[in-house]
Amino acid sequence: MRLPTIFGLSLLAAACDQGEQATPKQPEIAVRSAEQNALHQLSDQNRDIALKRAILASGLRCKRVVRSGYVTEYKKLSMWSADCDDKRSWGIFVGADGSAQVRPCTDMARFQLPACTIAADPSGRAARGITKQG
Repeated sequence: MRLPTIFGLSLLAAACDQGEQATPKQPEIAVRSAEQNALHQLSDQNRDIALKRAILASGLRCKRVVRSGYVTEYKKLSMWSADCDDKRSWGIFVGADGSAQVRPCTDMARFQLPACTIAADPSGRAARGITKQG
């Protein structure tokens, strides 16, 4: 009676090992809304103006954006970074409804958010795995 139990447990253990190996990790596909996509289509100057408005609307200060760009997609939000002329840097998270949440870049590590590192293509137009929402 013990032999079938031990044999059954070894088969079960073997099946568990095979199940983990057989499941490949699927690439994550992000979907952007029309509002999020519009920010990706702006010229550098107009993007700077739009991000400055988001910063000011959050009750924060920024006289002029001197550098901005796309960072990454994070939990259904498009993340952007903006450096202001007063040496402050902001992470701007844009939602599908066009809303924006602004955080100081100095807080990103503390809250385990992505660093405010602008992507190779600051417009974010060449970001991989991004599709339009229909």
